[in-house]
Amino acid sequence: MRDRVRQALESTWFQRAIITVIVVNAATLGLETSPSILASYGTVLHIVDHAALYVFVAELLAKMYADRARFVRDPWNLFDTVIVAVSLLPAAGGLSVLRALRILRALRLISVVPSLRRVVSALLSAVPGMASIALLLALVLYVASVMGTKLYGAASPDYFGDLPTSLFTLFQTMTGDGWSDINRDVMEHHPSAWVFFVIFVLICTFVVLNLFIAVVVSAMEEEHQRERGESAPPGLPGELAAELAAELAALRAEIAALREAMPTPESASSMR
Repeated sequence: MRDRVRQALESTWFQRAIITVIVVNAATLGLETSPSILASYGTVLHIVDHAALYVFVAELLAKMYADRARFVRDPWNLFDTVIVAVSLLPAAGGLSVLRALRILRALRLISVVPSLRRVVSALLSAVPGMASIALLLALVLYVASVMGTKLYGAASPDYFGDLPTSLFTLFQTMTGDGWSDINRDVMEHHPSAWVFFVIFVLICTFVVLNLFIAVVVSAMEEEHQRERGESAPPGLPGELAAELAAELAALRAEIAALREAMPTPESASSMR
């Protein structure tokens, strides 16, 4: 019985049905934000919302029954459980803010859709590398803020009056939000200030940003290779399994060609 339940849960039609329920539920919660729609169809929207919640609860109970102890060892199952548990909490009195958290059910698409799950896994595996780059960025930002405060604090106190103000100004510059206006204001008193801003923008916006992208891309490639390795036969790396499969296909093609070239009994008797 457990095997049948597990096969049903892993079947394509069931996964598509769950995705449909998640999308419909997310759209329903979005429609509830409109006062006019809520006044006209509020009852229907609440029914659909509760029906989707019951479907999610039934799915989790079925997974618990089918997987038993393995259920808690899968982090995605724990992720789904937390999201559904938040929706089951009472939304009255002091906990009325929890009604807004029902939209978190839309995040269940991450655990249901394999491509989204792969991207999130890659991002999580890239966190250590991204933390190192963030530390480098914070160091550069701090050094540039100290320099900016000492160089331009007296001429432009609104932007570089003290260290916290300089940190915010350079963070704004790093995001590209109106940095040219800040630069022109400082250049009225220090014409060579453009050198400082250009070097800072090149380092933070281009170099560091590209480092972030490189780390994420590398993590996604490693995740893709790991999945290919898991799909290979036990004990064989992904590349070796692919090479063996190609050689096996070539051998089969050669055997088929030899069979076609060999004379059949009818042709042999006619030759005699």
